[in-house]
Amino acid sequence: MDSTEVNKGMAAILVAGIAYFLAGWISATLVHETKPEHEVLKIEGAAPAEASAEPAKAEPLPLIAPLLAKADVATGESNVKKLCVSCHTFTEGGKAGVGPNLYGVVGAGRGHMEGFNYSAAIKGKAGNWTYEELNAWLAKPAAFAPGTRMTFAGIKSADQRADVIAYLRTLSKTPVPLP
Repeated sequence: MDSTEVNKGMAAILVAGIAYFLAGWISATLVHETKPEHEVLKIEGAAPAEASAEPAKAEPLPLIAPLLAKADVATGESNVKKLCVSCHTFTEGGKAGVGPNLYGVVGAGRGHMEGFNYSAAIKGKAGNWTYEELNAWLAKPAAFAPGTRMTFAGIKSADQRADVIAYLRTLSKTPVPLP
């Protein structure tokens, strides 16, 4: 390869970098962000912008015990197949997927699956998965363990959560007694 070709290549890279820098500098000089002085469209009954900046207080979850009494395991299995199987496995001794295998999760320790790399948010929570804690986790994982890597938004319906928990309870040789 001729040294002039190398020089041409280096010059092209240098010119492109200078052009990129100049384009950014010119655009930053010409375009300035300005906030509007007043609302263009006022919506009646809407909360003021300052009030919406406050975090909303979460409503307490209903107790899971009464919901488990009327929970449907078959519906829970159906919900698990729709919501969870893309990341989790549910067979005894099964390998982890994106998330850990959930066989025997009810009553097990938070980091129950050997070899799975749990987030620090889960590792930092001691103890075993109780029915109430599974209810809170399934309602909104990010609220139960801030910093979790689980991106699932949660199950809004308390009845659906109870159905899922009832199904998860069956995935054990010795299911944990109902509360």
